[in-house]
This record gives sequence, C-alpha cells and structure tokens, in this order.
Amino acid sequence: MSATPLFSQLRRLEWLWRPLAAWCGGVAYPVTLWLAVLSGPPNSTSLRFFLCAVATVLPVALLRRHPLPGSALMLVGTFAVSAQRPSWEVVYLLVLVNDLNVLAVVASRARRVAFAVAVPTLLVHIASATFFTSGMDVYIRTLVVLVLALVAAWMIGLSVAERREHAVEQRAQVAAQAVAAERLRIARELHDMIAHSVGVIAIQAGVGSRVIGTQPDEARKALLSIEATSRETLAGLRRTLGTLRRTGPVPGAEPVSLDPAPGLADLERLAASTAAGAGVRVELRWRGVRRAIPADIDLSAYRIVQEAVTNVVRHARTPSCRVGVEYGREEVCVEVVDDGRGCESADIDRAGGWGLVGMRERVGLLDGRLSAGPRPEGGFRVAAWLPVPVPVVESDVRAGTEAAR
Repeated sequence: MSATPLFSQLRRLEWLWRPLAAWCGGVAYPVTLWLAVLSGPPNSTSLRFFLCAVATVLPVALLRRHPLPGSALMLVGTFAVSAQRPSWEVVYLLVLVNDLNVLAVVASRARRVAFAVAVPTLLVHIASATFFTSGMDVYIRTLVVLVLALVAAWMIGLSVAERREHAVEQRAQVAAQAVAAERLRIARELHDMIAHSVGVIAIQAGVGSRVIGTQPDEARKALLSIEATSRETLAGLRRTLGTLRRTGPVPGAEPVSLDPAPGLADLERLAASTAAGAGVRVELRWRGVRRAIPADIDLSAYRIVQEAVTNVVRHARTPSCRVGVEYGREEVCVEVVDDGRGCESADIDRAGGWGLVGMRERVGLLDGRLSAGPRPEGGFRVAAWLPVPVPVVESDVRAGTEAAR
C-alpha cells in the first residue's frame, strides 16, 4: 500500500483516532508519573525530574478538548506522586504544571469551568503538602505559597481573557465601522450619480408632456435627451455595481464598463449635458495651472460640482450658473455660483435631499473646507477647498539639500 492512500485513510478516520489518542495520553499521565518517580536509583533526582517533565506533555491534547476530566487525571497523578514523598523539585514541578493548567482554563473557558478546575487543584495541593513538609510552620508557609501561586495563575488567566475579549470587541467595532463607512460611501456615490440625471430627466419629461401636442420637434428633443441621460446613468450604475460585485466574469452577462471614474476633466461634458438636458447654461472658469491630482480628490471635486449644479437646476430657478475651478499649490478650489432665488442651505436639506450632507462628508473625509449659503447680492454659492499633496520637484529637493548643508 502506498503512502498516499494510507494518509488519506488516516485523515478520514481523524474523528476517531484524535480523541482516542487524547484520552490515552490523559489516562497514561498519572501512571507514567508514578512509574517515573519509582524508577531509577534512590538518588537520581535529576532523572526523575526529567521523566516527570516529559510526561506532562501527555494530557495536553485531552485538556484542550475536555478540561475537566483532563484536570482530574492530572490531579490524580499529582497526589499519587506526592504520596511517594519524592524530592521537592518534582512536587513543585507538578504544582507549576497544575497552576498553568488553571491559567489556561481561566483564559479560555467559562467561569464555572474555571472554578470547577481551580478548587480541586487547590485542595489537591493542600493535601499533597502534608507528604513533603515537616512541622506546622513549614506547612503553613507552604500553603501560603501554594495559594498565592494559584491566585496569581487565576489573575493572569483572567487578564488574558479580558484582553482577548477586548480585542474581539475592538475587531467587531472596527468591522462595523468599516461596513458603515462603506455603506455611506456607496450611498453617497449612488446619490451623486443619480440625482443630477434624474433631475434632468424630470425636467425634460415635464417639457415633453407640455409641448407634445403643439411642438412635436421639441418633444422629440426632450425624449432624446431623456434617452441619452438614462443611458449615461445606467452605464455609471453598471460600473459601480460591477465594482462592488467583482467576483469574476459571468458567462452570458453584459460586460462591465471599465471607464475611469469622472473627474474635473469631465466638467465640460457635465456643462453640455446640463445645458442640453435641463436648459441651464453652465459657464466654466479655470484658474491656475491645470494638473493631475489624486483620483479621490479629483472624483470628490467633480461630485461636489455635479451636486451643486443639480441643486441649481432643481431649486434656483435660474437659466445659468458659474462654475470656477482654481488650482493652487496646496489645494484645489471648486465654486458654483448662481443668481437664483437663493434659498437657505437648511431649506434644501429639509426638502428631502442629501446633497449638501454628502458634500460635507466628502470634504470632511479629505480634511477640506466647505462653504454653502445664500449670497448677499442674491443667489446661492457653494465653495469647497480640498487639500492636494504638494508635488516634490527637483528644485525643491536641491534647495532642501543646500539648506541641510
């Protein structure tokens, strides 16, 4: 028979031989201790100590599975060896092993199981002390040492259990926070993606329904705008959901769009779709040297502008607005200004929208600043300042090197 079928057969019978081996080791422990103490010449203390130390490995497997019977067998071995009046080194070795067992049980088991192990352990230690002590004073001192050792093992095990529980609670809290943050991010992303498009679709649907009987060409344009906006929104949704479900390609399924996430470079397209779909003209103004910025900042800046323009379409009742983008050395600023009716930001939030809330969350995550409110001269203004990592150029490195010299 080859080795591979033999190992496979052993693995299939693992449920049988592992517990059997654990029980055999636990039962053999007290017998092995007793024989180790009785073996060898009378003065072979080192040999007896070594054999007892090796024998303590036998009940480990049983203690992990069944701590109560395993501890009982260990205590039987301790009392049987103590009755033979061995050297104090052997007895203290067994006391140390029993205390370590109490520590492990307290750290990993319920309190009732820990008490069921600790109390018999203390009683067996007290009874065993009568065999290797002489005189009441020595016996009392020995009892004090045994009690203090067991209490120390209990306290250490309790501390380990509390630290383990605290670590589990911390991991659960971190996992819950990560889930909440991810849900918030997904909700914010879906809102920013859909709110603008749905607002445009609603306006175009209203226009089409009013002119379909008198101006069929205008109604046709409205329907075409609704179709284009819907397709763009569906593509964005498919991309977002495809990222969330990234578990590999599904046979027969429609391929997921791999287009990059939008950024400030897509503001021209946003302005064109807003003018064509909602009839609101968006004037773009660029200031500073345009450059590539980190993807998360680029996406957040675009979403803030998109949501601000959506609020203009829905609430401002104005035919135009102005969008400004300024690239600074350490930050990028986006601003959306309109000359509409200038309602309060709290009014927009109370109207059932989450746009300004999402803007504040995006800016807060990037350690930026947001200003949103009515203008003294009329209209509404939204401005966000997002910090951008300063690029390290060769001249800066050279200047820093010379300054260090």
